[in-house]
Amino acid sequence: MNDEKIQQYGDELYEAFVSRRAIRPLLEREPDITIEDAYKIQERFVARRVAAGERIIGKKIGATSKPVQDFLGVYQPDFGMLLSGMVYTEGDTIDLGQLIQPKAEAELAFVLKADLQGPGITAMDVIRATDYVLPCFEIVDSRITDWKIKIQDTVADNASCGVYVLGKTKGDPRKLDITLAGMVLEKNGELFSTGVGAAVQGSPANAVAWLANTLGELGIPFKAGEVILSGSQSALVPVVDGDELVCTVGGLGSCRVKFSGRSAA
Repeated sequence: MNDEKIQQYGDELYEAFVSRRAIRPLLEREPDITIEDAYKIQERFVARRVAAGERIIGKKIGATSKPVQDFLGVYQPDFGMLLSGMVYTEGDTIDLGQLIQPKAEAELAFVLKADLQGPGITAMDVIRATDYVLPCFEIVDSRITDWKIKIQDTVADNASCGVYVLGKTKGDPRKLDITLAGMVLEKNGELFSTGVGAAVQGSPANAVAWLANTLGELGIPFKAGEVILSGSQSALVPVVDGDELVCTVGGLGSCRVKFSGRSAA
């Protein structure tokens, strides 16, 4: 794909983000689009947001668990960039009016205290470089009509990043078994799903190591202070006005989030 089309599609996704109007799947219009093309489009989309005043403050891993892969029809991990305009903290209410077709997923966030530069990073390297972990929600949001995505579409769309909510309970991954710790997700006071860290590439630390190595091959490091979202341990949860979600990680604590308003779709 030539640079002109990469810029065109990156700009389309940015305008979809700003206007909250979804666009036709890219793969439907460009059947020969490659994963490499899609990441270049993502880079353009993110660059437009940075030019508008946001900062890159972390990274996210997507499509790591089977329930999410089955829903999306995407069977390999991908990644996106976390931007300063995406951040919420526990206790905030998320305005659905800023999103198009949101769905929530519960996962573990890693906050780094040291830089990591792949390739060659192991899960143990990730643990050593982590300051603390937090329960969190990522609210994914596709700029592609009706979530009709393949891997190329979601990659180009910054791994379907929407916003994310960090819990307040900090845990030391050297003392917490993040692989075997169970996660319970409740929606409006009722059990929605259960999960475990091992559902994410065998361990959330494995997923973070995969991303460190994948980005390292592209010359992109993890930096101290960055937030890394390690991938969903739950099924995707549709959310509407008035919903409240709570995810609880065994031995760590909970993250709670409320939603108000109406999404664009």
